[in-house]
Amino acid sequence: MEPATETVSEKAREIETTTLPNGVRVITEHMAHVRSVSMGVWIGTGSRSETPDENGISHFIEHMVFKGTSKRSAEDIARSVDSIGGGLDAFTAKEMVSYNTKVLDEHLPLAFDVLADMVLNPLFRAEDIEKEKGVILEELKMEVDNPEYLLHEIFSSNFYKDHPIGKPILGTKDTVKKFDREMIHHYYRRYYSPKNILITAAGNLKHERLVELTRQHFEDLRVHGSLSPDPPPVPHARLVFRNKASLEQTHMYMGVPAYPLPHALRFACYALNTLLGGGMSSRLFQNIREKLGLAYAVYSELSMYRDTGCMAIYAGTSTESAAKVIELIVAEFRELKENPVPAEELRRAKDHLKGSFMLGLESTSSRMGNLARQEMYFKRFFTLDEMIRSIEEVTAEQVQQIAREFFDPKNITLAMLGNLGDFKIKREDLAC
Repeated sequence: MEPATETVSEKAREIETTTLPNGVRVITEHMAHVRSVSMGVWIGTGSRSETPDENGISHFIEHMVFKGTSKRSAEDIARSVDSIGGGLDAFTAKEMVSYNTKVLDEHLPLAFDVLADMVLNPLFRAEDIEKEKGVILEELKMEVDNPEYLLHEIFSSNFYKDHPIGKPILGTKDTVKKFDREMIHHYYRRYYSPKNILITAAGNLKHERLVELTRQHFEDLRVHGSLSPDPPPVPHARLVFRNKASLEQTHMYMGVPAYPLPHALRFACYALNTLLGGGMSSRLFQNIREKLGLAYAVYSELSMYRDTGCMAIYAGTSTESAAKVIELIVAEFRELKENPVPAEELRRAKDHLKGSFMLGLESTSSRMGNLARQEMYFKRFFTLDEMIRSIEEVTAEQVQQIAREFFDPKNITLAMLGNLGDFKIKREDLAC
């Protein structure tokens, strides 16, 4: 049975896709003006796929594949790409795991061999598992010492209460300590499965060559068990106050439910986030930091997943100023709900977004990641012209409509961490 290949006719993008008979997908974008190739093997899993006992196991496996395969030692893996001037990296997110490399085009076969070997043939030796537990426990300590990380996890676990998407990607010290070879191997076999694997590459390469390399390494991979979709998370509106007397600053996250990533109004959502707290000219930055000097760091961020989303504001301030900062954030919510964004301000937000999108797609590695995300979330590819047109089509009315939908006081989650004493905020203080 021949693999199915499709060429996507795109203005300014040469994208081709092929699916092997066992379900492994291969997507490439040819960039003739460069000499590099960026390539990634993407697994459709992440911390949201884990049971409570497995929390952190996707990230643990990501570390373990670097510890040696049936063909290469950990040192061999590190040297193989290093010796040709390339880079080898990996990351775990809530809904995906990525193993990726960037090399000169002539070194594509070697780089692919290393990536495929890591993903397909990890040893998961018991002694390596025990050593890596120590490394990840230290990573956890480092992160928990960072109040912004700690507060983010407190916020997420309350916003997405009782759903794995709210659990930490790294896991906890209790879950990590319990990982063993059987547990790791069981999870690995379940999720590192053909239909759950996507290979993307961008740069100076031929699609047929990458398909042939994929066929050589991946065509014998078989399915082990079935993957059941997890239920969509239900956001919870909670007010959470954690005392940590050793902190000089009071840290706060205030968030509301937002759209999932594939939503038709996502570009208007991006514009709202940019206007509110997405840069140095944003309302929060200008009004809270520049005009009043109440915070060093203040920003808003969008976390969008396949079936849910969250728009959250972070600020670090003094305990004495915390109530004022919350009052100012709520005032920005109210202003966005009551009044359409002035044309000049919306123009600046659109230009900021266009610049971010365009500059973010100039490298082979960013194009490679863009291919993966568009396949995973949209099952299609957008030209740069389409993305720019979508940004240009955002209206002040759409932004106002989204603000009215999002900034409902009864849906706001607030998490605070610091030397709070008896400081509290009530739900009525969030009226907007």
